[in-house]
Amino acid sequence: MSKVLVSDPIDQAGIDILSQVATVDVRTGLKPEELVQIISEYDALMIRSGTRVTKEIIEAGTQLKIIGRAGVGVDNVDVAAATRQGIVVVNSPEGNTIAAAEHALAMMLSLSRHIPDANASVKRGEWDRKTFVGAEVYKKTIGIVGLGKIGSHVAAVAKAMGMKLLAYDPFISTERAEQLGCQLVDMDLLVQQADYITLHIPKTPETTHLINATMLAKMKPTTRIINCARGGIIDEEALATAIKEGKIAGAALDVFDSEPLGESSLRSLGKEVILTPHLGASTTEAQVNVAIDVAEQIRDVLLGLPARSAVNIPGLGPDILEELKPYMQLAETLGNLVGQLAGGRVELLNVRLQGELATNKSQPLVVASLKGLLFQALRERVNYVNASIEAKERGIRVIETRDAAIKDYAGSIHLEATGSLGTHAVTGALLGDGEIRLTNLDGFPINVPPSHHMLFTVHRDMPGIIGKLGSLLGSFNVNIASMQVGRKIVRGDAVMVLSLDDPLPDGILTEITKVPGIRDAYTVTL
Repeated sequence: MSKVLVSDPIDQAGIDILSQVATVDVRTGLKPEELVQIISEYDALMIRSGTRVTKEIIEAGTQLKIIGRAGVGVDNVDVAAATRQGIVVVNSPEGNTIAAAEHALAMMLSLSRHIPDANASVKRGEWDRKTFVGAEVYKKTIGIVGLGKIGSHVAAVAKAMGMKLLAYDPFISTERAEQLGCQLVDMDLLVQQADYITLHIPKTPETTHLINATMLAKMKPTTRIINCARGGIIDEEALATAIKEGKIAGAALDVFDSEPLGESSLRSLGKEVILTPHLGASTTEAQVNVAIDVAEQIRDVLLGLPARSAVNIPGLGPDILEELKPYMQLAETLGNLVGQLAGGRVELLNVRLQGELATNKSQPLVVASLKGLLFQALRERVNYVNASIEAKERGIRVIETRDAAIKDYAGSIHLEATGSLGTHAVTGALLGDGEIRLTNLDGFPINVPPSHHMLFTVHRDMPGIIGKLGSLLGSFNVNIASMQVGRKIVRGDAVMVLSLDDPLPDGILTEITKVPGIRDAYTVTL
């Protein structure tokens, strides 16, 4: 009989499900070295946030088939190491969706009616009705930043309460937003018009301090902000200042830059601010849901069935995985790249498998392309299982084609995406040692390895362009690691691909496009 180790406290409902197919040992509070010593006895490991599953633990788990995280994030699991060992890693991406959405709505209503302070006042023996005159949400405008599963549920409830819905999500199609009853707008218009702003986006370099002093200055003095997503999306000091100066009406925060919340100007504010200790997923139902969800997936895998929410590569044995893994990384890299070139709101992705790949199993490569395409929007929330579903929900149409006649490389992948910045295409292949090469960009032949920070330009093939661009980047202290030009004909159009040691400073793209002969410029971070 299989054996399952549960190393963090989980709801009994999850243990009951596991007990149907395995012997379950609940041993919480194990030290890393203790876990390394015993993990070889188990076929499955179920955790929450307390256990850190390192490479050493995974390599010691010679019998492990699956690691289950009863929650959303898997940053405490070395997923890459698990993948190399052929171990499926699963989570519960939707188990706390309702809990998080309801907490955001509860925060909005509590903020509007001063419920926490009014409650404290009555408990002190006071009866002060005038101080706690509130505001109605009916017919008010709510601006929802991020229309994923949580944001979509907030939209449905807000619509039912008679609110007007604005939404900002550069990765959602207009049609999908309209289905939810939302008017899709840009961020500037949203912050200018919304009476309530609720955030439902991951923290990324692009969203860090998205709500800053500049954004706060554009808001109405009656605006209230709710953040039950991730700490760091709001500049907390700028928010406290805006509330003190009466620039906005208030804020309700469940997440913070640093947790637990330490010294903060927000603590000194009155009924205009509500602070809770990261309770978004803290409901009895959510804890039961994630325990059941992950336990069911562990049970299924132990019975030889596929997992529904694997964050690495579900349903593939180690032999197939070993064969396809390099090409899946190629497809994911190309998807990430072409998605940034085409713009966030991608409508169409054409995946063409070329050469020998045209005869291989295609679904994993298509899914890997979508995972890369959606990474900028969803980060760790997108995986090989939900990528197709997430793409469908965002109105992204996928076309798969094959062309075995293209023989430039043994096998190559060509992706073409149509988005808010137009249509762009990129082709890539693997060299003999497995190194990824970008071989074509928008029809221009190139041969460059992808790098973390890249700059692409479209320009006229004319003398002096390279020197001027190099001098301009040098004046901003940007170091060029490598550079290549691709062209079709002499003195015609060309593309330039630069690998950079650091990200470009703000505003430099505008300066680049001012260089005579350069028609456009794009940055990509991989």
